[in-house]
Amino acid sequence: MGRNWSKKSGRAGAGAARRPGSLAVTLGTALLGLTGLTGLTACGSNGDGGGDGDRDTPSSTASQRDGDRPPKGPDRLGPSPVAVPSVREWKAVRGPGWQLTKHSRVIAAHDSLRDEAKLLADELKTKVAKGPARTGDIELDRAKGGEQGKPGGGPEGYRLVSRDGKVTITGGDDAGVFYGTRTLLQTYRAQGRFAEGTVRDAPDRPQRGFSLDIARKNFSADWIKARIREMGDLKLNQLQLHLSDDQAFRVESDTHPEIVSDPHLTKAQVRDIVELASSRHITVIPEIDSPGHLGAVLKAHPDLQLRSASGRTPRGAIDISNPAAAELVDDLLVEFADLFPGKYAHAGGDEYQALMTENPEQTYPGLAEEARKRFGKDAKVQDLATAWLNDRTETLRKHGKTPQVWNDGMHRGGVVKPDKSRQVAYWTGREAGERQPAEYLEGGWEVVNLNDEYLYYVLGQPNNFTYPTGRRIYEHWTPAVVRGTEPVPGKWADRKHIVGGRFAVWGDLADAQTTEQVARGIRLPLAATAQKLWDPAKPERSWSDFVKLVDQVD
Repeated sequence: MGRNWSKKSGRAGAGAARRPGSLAVTLGTALLGLTGLTGLTACGSNGDGGGDGDRDTPSSTASQRDGDRPPKGPDRLGPSPVAVPSVREWKAVRGPGWQLTKHSRVIAAHDSLRDEAKLLADELKTKVAKGPARTGDIELDRAKGGEQGKPGGGPEGYRLVSRDGKVTITGGDDAGVFYGTRTLLQTYRAQGRFAEGTVRDAPDRPQRGFSLDIARKNFSADWIKARIREMGDLKLNQLQLHLSDDQAFRVESDTHPEIVSDPHLTKAQVRDIVELASSRHITVIPEIDSPGHLGAVLKAHPDLQLRSASGRTPRGAIDISNPAAAELVDDLLVEFADLFPGKYAHAGGDEYQALMTENPEQTYPGLAEEARKRFGKDAKVQDLATAWLNDRTETLRKHGKTPQVWNDGMHRGGVVKPDKSRQVAYWTGREAGERQPAEYLEGGWEVVNLNDEYLYYVLGQPNNFTYPTGRRIYEHWTPAVVRGTEPVPGKWADRKHIVGGRFAVWGDLADAQTTEQVARGIRLPLAATAQKLWDPAKPERSWSDFVKLVDQVD
């Protein structure tokens, strides 16, 4: 399917900028400065290359002579590249294009690109070699000239040039090069070659991810690794793991082994997951949710359980007036900050049961008393909760993390204010005292979009949730649609304010689906989310054509 080159020259002409689907477009502001790339030639670099020394192609006159032969095929405009997400700019020229031959090699112009070169070579069943590049080769390079020379003004942009039977992929950083290899690989899978021309491509949003609840439902290390490989091909760059909840705590702990549930991930398995994710330029973000959703922790520490005036013990709620509670949670945050070495960590903050009652001060007088003791006579339970989350995010910052918290852990008004050096993961407008996304944006916080209207795959579909469809995401959602179905005002809709989004799987009714059913169920929604985070513009392809494309490049 899709392997025959079109016999038509294309109405847009040899110099047209084209989207897949033959519609002329411009890339937009996310790719400003891309044309300023230096050091890129159609024939690749004459540098010393690099690559896996044990796999260098043997040098011989015969093989070099065969490798220098031009590719077979007519001198015409070939088809547009096909990839998920779609490339944002394609400029076709006449020529036979690139095709894989028995002499093709992957060449890394820098040592840091050897991993990208080896991965692509393994996928294409070819070899890594030292340069210079010749006909049939793929050369991986990095943009010269520092920050200004980077595609799209950032490290994830890339330029892919197919000329004279060679392909050169030049990225702003290693991540950009990797994304260029995904475009090449997916197009090769669908078409059997890569047409003559130039791709310029970069993501609209810097954070593009998948969030997985491994606490309420156990997912094996192998299942998670399979999703990481899938995410890499979709150019997603974040995997959030919800580690703790009322049902279980799913990762081995040295500081508090008593809280760990079975089954769980060992630290060795986590390191393998993090390593695989890093090879795909994916950051793994741990979430230890507090002060709610701590039922598994409290099972081992019942003395830290929150109790109401009537003696009721709300599920998962820790007593935030007890210093030992903060000490325990900080132990975990610090321990897992080392295990997950990425930039971000999630501190939770949502659905604390003490704040979900009609009168928190009356229901939980101990919390109210501690709030007044610490913050003055006007302080309330919400101030104690805000201070709790401030302290947890400070712990994360001390260990080099950028904290993220759920929006319903950010309370309006109060004596104690949420600190500014955090990002707000907005998921719902259903909570008590709900606030519109614009309130957070106006307050100066960056927002990550996890809109539960579109992006929440909740097992068993409780509480009026329904399984999201890829079609609805593809046709109606954008990163600017943070709550419900309406976008935020235009002044807040850009990547500086809404820094990205994640598709999320939650295990509320864990046995409602098997892990295999979850993998099948999220395949198209995850692909649609990746498309809209890379390019939020209205897609040129119809939904049915997008589904065919996902099948082609898989």
